[in-house]
Amino acid sequence: MTGTRLVVGAAIVEGGRLLAAQRSGPPALRGGWEFPGGKVDPGEDERAALVRECVEELGVQIVLGPRVGGDWPLDNGYRMHVWFATVVAGVPRPLEHLALRWLEPHELYDVPWVPADLPVVAAIEKLLPSRDA
Repeated sequence: MTGTRLVVGAAIVEGGRLLAAQRSGPPALRGGWEFPGGKVDPGEDERAALVRECVEELGVQIVLGPRVGGDWPLDNGYRMHVWFATVVAGVPRPLEHLALRWLEPHELYDVPWVPADLPVVAAIEKLLPSRDA
């Protein structure tokens, strides 16, 4: 499949909390929450694309961990790959988003996620350490 049909996302976790980013556009998705990331450019390695997107969107350097699930279907024939990630340089800032929010495990559904990201959130929820235990 060509790179133009692949979207990558970062499940950035710090201290057991997951970083969510509020979309600024397009209008239909504005205000919804998502994983930072974006489209993979033609010929670009998907992992390199995700590192690039986090620099552009958040101003941080990340290191990727394990992938979350397999292919997550999106609209218009796109698919998404999501990795756990750790920030190794910088502090996340909303350079292209309306806002950022660190979500504790019990807060994962306190924001209105874009529909395509909800199954990924559910998968991540099972993998995050619970503070209730």
